[in-house]
Amino acid sequence: MRILAFNIAHDSSVCVINNGIIEYFCKEERLSRVKRDKHPFKALELYKSLNLGKVDHALYSVPSNDESDIEITYKHYIRKMFGVELENFSSLLHHSCHANLAYYNSKFDTALVFVIDRNGSIFFVNRHPAARESESVFLFTKNTSKAIYKRFWLNDNYQGQKLLITRELEGFYPDCDIIANTHMGIVKVYEAATTLIGQNDLENGKTMGLSAYGKSDFDYKFFDSYGNPLDHLFTTAQQTCFLQLQDKTVNKITTDNYQFYADVAKQVQLQTQFVVKNLIEYYVNSTNINNVCIVGGYGLNIVANNYYIKSIPGINFYFEPISDDTGVPIGAAMLKYNMLTNRVPKPIDNSFFHYYNYNEPLKVGNTATIKGLCKLLANKQSLAIFEGQPESGPRALGHRSILFDPRNLDGKELINKIKQREWYRPFAAIVLESEFTKYFDTLGLDKSKDMTINFDVKPEFAEYIPSVIHVDNTCRVQTVSHGFLFELLLEFFNQTGCPILLNTSLNLAGEPLAQTKKDAINIFNSSSLDAIYFVDDNKLIKKAQ
Repeated sequence: MRILAFNIAHDSSVCVINNGIIEYFCKEERLSRVKRDKHPFKALELYKSLNLGKVDHALYSVPSNDESDIEITYKHYIRKMFGVELENFSSLLHHSCHANLAYYNSKFDTALVFVIDRNGSIFFVNRHPAARESESVFLFTKNTSKAIYKRFWLNDNYQGQKLLITRELEGFYPDCDIIANTHMGIVKVYEAATTLIGQNDLENGKTMGLSAYGKSDFDYKFFDSYGNPLDHLFTTAQQTCFLQLQDKTVNKITTDNYQFYADVAKQVQLQTQFVVKNLIEYYVNSTNINNVCIVGGYGLNIVANNYYIKSIPGINFYFEPISDDTGVPIGAAMLKYNMLTNRVPKPIDNSFFHYYNYNEPLKVGNTATIKGLCKLLANKQSLAIFEGQPESGPRALGHRSILFDPRNLDGKELINKIKQREWYRPFAAIVLESEFTKYFDTLGLDKSKDMTINFDVKPEFAEYIPSVIHVDNTCRVQTVSHGFLFELLLEFFNQTGCPILLNTSLNLAGEPLAQTKKDAINIFNSSSLDAIYFVDDNKLIKKAQ
């Protein structure tokens, strides 16, 4: 039985599950080359061209439909393309799709799943959009799942009807704690700081990076003592949130103007993660369940994830690597499969299941050895790596990566210049799993394969690997124990005594991750990258010296 699922809003992607196993996955932006692209026509057409078999069920999910007749368009399209009727899998299911993805991938039997999201499903009153999901808590067992907490933010026209909306929601979610008392949610508070620094409201990772430069004593409160956002500090326009400081909005953060914005970002980071931590603690204590999954856009906040582990001991955390809306179709297909069969879909073991055509020819380059590649890196040259299927999530994990020697004092500046991105953003590190605990305070963990947490660098190594250490002495870490990246890192360790390399995604600022060899070569030719290596072809291309 094949289940095809897709989302049509930002970060659109297509997933097909065949008898509980992912058969196909592709994110639209990787094909269209438009970052966070919506409407996955290219990804749907690509799946159709593979002729893998009959689709039995097709469903789509969208948190909001602001385009007239779009559902009718897709119903006709899917009927003509796949010969099956399209099911609208949107009504109050957005957070449930997030939650199912995290729960099944966690491999927990019983778990609490916390969905910390920006704009979830819409709740309608008399066919008018009244409220939207912002945070949810689900209780999962092997055979059941239910929502036990829901926060909705209210549209401005319904601010005076909080009691009515709450009662209506309680009818949809019996035995569930319901809060609907502000026009803000946790992620929307974070988003307001992101728009303040002139960024798209989905680029909250930039705010997270800037927050490390802020001062903790900056006095600006965004929440009341109960964890409710202070509405009067914010305005919204076309669902985008702004701080009541619009006269201070800047288009570019410089080394001259950054401090105020970093201070705001710092407070947003500290206060949002504190509110989420309190939410986790409350439901862990009230249910006596210590298996916790984190998902939704805020699940990608590595600083917050570190904070939860430090602040709430005794909890088994799972942080979903595909926490943003990219993963919603996977969760939707998993949920539909379980609903139809009462069986558990197969968990995803790694990030490398994004579709890629291995037959793409490569006619340039020279053969290389791992020793030669490591000599290049040891000589302070930048090296892009292209291997197999690309990463499905937003973090580069070695299949579409740019690598560099982390011991170089100028490494951040050099790689930021290559990627043409902001100066204040940090870089990640790949480290041999066997050396992980030597260099980092690992919070009791022995691995970090999906790069979902940042870690403090041990003081004795703070000056040894400056290119991967952020201003707050932390580093986002990926540990490796097998595969090409492991062999490369092991040889680099043998040559230099350093078991760590800087790792960042193979793309330029504002662009999606490289999908094809052509994409990768275009990046190589339009940047100051020194070399690029295609693992499957054993071909190295270098810039002329």
